[in-house]
Amino acid sequence: MSIIDQFSQVRILCLGDVMLDRFITGAARRISPESPVPVLSVSSSANIAGGSANVARNIASLGGRCTLVGVIGKDACGDELRHILEETTGVRPLFVTAEDRPTTEKIRFVAQGQHMLRSDREETAPVPAEVEAAILSHVSVSLPDHDVVVLSDYAKGVLTTTLIRKVVALAAERGVPVIVDPKNSDLARYDGATLVTPNLHEIWLATGISGESDDSAVLAGRKVLERTNIGAVLVTRSEKGMTLVQRTAEPVHIPTVAREVADVVGAGDTVIAALALVVGAGAALDEAAYIANAAAGVAVAKRGTATVSRAELLTELDRQSRTVATTSSAVKVVSRAAAVAQVEAWKLHGLSVGFTNGCFDILHVGHVGIIEFARANCDRLVVALNSDGSVARLKGPSRPVNSEMDRARVISAIGAVDLVVIFDEDTPLQFIEEIEPDVLVKGADYEVAEIVGGASVMARGGRVLRFELVPGHSTTQVISRITSGTLP
Repeated sequence: MSIIDQFSQVRILCLGDVMLDRFITGAARRISPESPVPVLSVSSSANIAGGSANVARNIASLGGRCTLVGVIGKDACGDELRHILEETTGVRPLFVTAEDRPTTEKIRFVAQGQHMLRSDREETAPVPAEVEAAILSHVSVSLPDHDVVVLSDYAKGVLTTTLIRKVVALAAERGVPVIVDPKNSDLARYDGATLVTPNLHEIWLATGISGESDDSAVLAGRKVLERTNIGAVLVTRSEKGMTLVQRTAEPVHIPTVAREVADVVGAGDTVIAALALVVGAGAALDEAAYIANAAAGVAVAKRGTATVSRAELLTELDRQSRTVATTSSAVKVVSRAAAVAQVEAWKLHGLSVGFTNGCFDILHVGHVGIIEFARANCDRLVVALNSDGSVARLKGPSRPVNSEMDRARVISAIGAVDLVVIFDEDTPLQFIEEIEPDVLVKGADYEVAEIVGGASVMARGGRVLRFELVPGHSTTQVISRITSGTLP
């Protein structure tokens, strides 16, 4: 079962600032005679659950289940918000009603697709102690039945520092990961969280570093980790993609794949929802970030407070893979986790996935032949490349001739190759078992029984194919001819 298939089994506990988003749309064709402002001729209006309620809606639309804990006022907006969510399949609202606070309401006036004005009705002071205690009671009772906690902070007073610390402590006791969408420059208030997801403005407020370039995003993320007890930082960088900075792994940069942007409202809610579902399904953070980035790409193409469906996410993952295959070769070189996510998306679209591996130190006609043969027997081809350390252990201290990134870029420039992954082990067995290819290809100098990973591929009903080597062509022979001066 793929990660995305497992979404239906994941239960998310979401706590944060719920709100009602109203969209009043129409046409503005004249200026008011009373004052120099446009007149909006209203044609329609819509009420949508927003803020952390939109996170819950996205979790449900992606196929997961969400318990939503929040605060509403004793007013018509609160009643409307509760009604909307009770009618949303996959969402269970657990609201605390505050007598002296209004339900947060944002009204957007839209003419010809453009926002003219937004009016807010809200109270942003911290909720009183009795409301905080009622929220914590809901969380404490609900937590044992959930896989991930999401803190969706819109700075409307629900997520007090005290409440955050108590919720994080409860989650830690049960080993439940906590993912935070922050709206506070003091990220240390989220200490103990598994992951925080600041955008460019938020990471700048927190660190004084812009985060716009890859290097500065890594620098900002590391600064957060140095100052806090947070596990990892995912800097969301709009059209520049995302950067994941973890304590015990190399930074991961996830680029966007170009598409038209209609509206960025709610994109962060989609990101946090997708992250929570992938983590809840047991995947690593870099795989979660890769999938969340694709989900955000769908969200920004929609207007208003939008959700993303499971089908739309799968389509976007496939669209991105097709775009990658026809653009810069550098984009084809991905992390193992990103490759696993991409292979899952291909399989869910009915595409067969092939796999081959090697050192590919000095590219020659034999290498090209086996790659083209492999691609002819599948719909998508993943090539695994031995790291520099792996090559040295297998071939001796004088190898490789070319560095792993140089070799990866050369291999990725071959049109038959869809993804390139560098692995550091002596064999690719673990990676083969992670991506579960349909077709495994090696040279005919190996018997089928000797091919690493062959047994597991065939046990799943896959095929193991052998390619007849091109006589007289090997990297060792090329190097020998170079050193002996016998090149033709």
